[in-house]
Amino acid sequence: MGCDSKYEYSTKGGALKSAELYDSSTGSWSNTPNMNVERYYHTALLLSNGKLLVTGGQIVSSAELYDPLTSSWTMTGAMSGARYSHTATTLLNGKVLVTGGQGTSGVFNSAELYDPLTGMWTMTGNMNDERYHHTASILSNGKVLLTAGDDSGGHLKNAELY
Repeated sequence: MGCDSKYEYSTKGGALKSAELYDSSTGSWSNTPNMNVERYYHTALLLSNGKLLVTGGQIVSSAELYDPLTSSWTMTGAMSGARYSHTATTLLNGKVLVTGGQGTSGVFNSAELYDPLTGMWTMTGNMNDERYHHTASILSNGKVLLTAGDDSGGHLKNAELY
C-alpha cells in the first residue's frame, strides 16, 4: 500500500488536517488519522525510510512525518520560516532539499536541507532567482534542476542547478 497526502479546502476557505491513503493495488482510498497541522500549498514526499515528509503550507513553517507502519503523524523540525508553493526533492544522500516558495514577506530564493536522521533543517546556498510554482528534478549526477515558475514580476523561463 502506498501513501499519499491529500489536502482539501474547508467550507470556510482554510486548510484541513485530513489525509487519506491510496492503495494502488485496489485503486481505493481510505481514511487515516489527521495531520497535526492544517495545511495547503504544502509539499509531501516519500523518504527512503518509508515515511512521508510533509513540509510547510500557507503561513506554516512546520513539518511532520507520517509513518504508514503505525498509521501515525509526528512533528519533526520546523523550517526556517513559513513557505508555500515550494518544492521538496529527495537528494541521493537521503536529505531533502526545499527550494523557493512564497511567504508573508514575498517570494523566496532561499533553500534549506532536511536531514531525516536528525530531524533538523539547515540553510544552504540561495538560488539565483526568487521562484515559486517551479519544478525541481533530481538528475542522475545528483544535481537538482530547478525550472521555470513565477517570481514577483511574472513567469520565469530560466533554469538553474543545485
